[in-house]
Amino acid sequence: MPADSNATIRIIGAPMDLGTSRRGVDMGPFAVRYADLRERLAALGHTVEDVGNVPVPFREDAERGAQRGARYLGAITDVCRDIASRTRAAVEAGARPLVLGGDHAIAAGSVAGAAAAYRARQQAIGLLWLDAHGDANTPASSRSGNVHGMPVAHLLGHGDRALAHVAGPGASLSPAHVALVGVRDLDAPERDHLRDWGVRVFTMREIDERGVKAVMEEAIAITTRGTAGTWVSCDLDWLDPADAPGVGTPVPGGATYREAHLAMEMLADTGRVLGLDCVEVNPVLDHRNRTAELAVGLILSAFGQRIL
Repeated sequence: MPADSNATIRIIGAPMDLGTSRRGVDMGPFAVRYADLRERLAALGHTVEDVGNVPVPFREDAERGAQRGARYLGAITDVCRDIASRTRAAVEAGARPLVLGGDHAIAAGSVAGAAAAYRARQQAIGLLWLDAHGDANTPASSRSGNVHGMPVAHLLGHGDRALAHVAGPGASLSPAHVALVGVRDLDAPERDHLRDWGVRVFTMREIDERGVKAVMEEAIAITTRGTAGTWVSCDLDWLDPADAPGVGTPVPGGATYREAHLAMEMLADTGRVLGLDCVEVNPVLDHRNRTAELAVGLILSAFGQRIL
């Protein structure tokens, strides 16, 4: 689909903070919507459906006990199963899902649901993961027990069986179709996992040395070669905290405002963006909704907004 084509975009809110230890990201979907997301997407010529939020239990009501090193794992799995069902239904209806988090654990559902829809058509999907972190821990390797550091592992079929199979049996993705971009904070087990699983990781050093354009060209090639297209999962902490202060786990030295927009514009140019996660916006830590405004700008770039 060309970048400037009209599309039906289905917004799904996932106000979950169960995957992280810092509170506030559950308000992210509200902050992003407040920044006129729907109206600005419609102004690009898209048809926009906002189907509201997936129900998420309060953490005070969620089962708390650690399940093999993962806090709230049962409740998170239930939420991700619901998200997967909704993203699959959106794809089957011909819409492109836009999933607003919440913490990044929600991607274990959103990506899995989209992958299941395309698998039913005998097609694979690619995943382009924009994040300061690898999110490749499993319950057995995680030091914190925070599930927002585990979705990549589970989408590749590792870790907890129930979370890895929220949209059906088998891994949602092949590592050959996955690229992580902007990484600068990895746990030692994640380094081993990503290396052993054969996932291509573009660190900030590689962006510094080669530039965003070259890195994104290679990442796009990885995620589109032999697939129906690319699912983009954007954690706002992939940007530098100077540009995106309202995130739960900021790491200095991230992508700049313009580098992030260039990445999204290049993705739009492919015409092969299947859907998008926008996660980890934390209004409690933000300055006058600045990070949410930036998130909306990046979403618009991914869906075809151009300077000229």
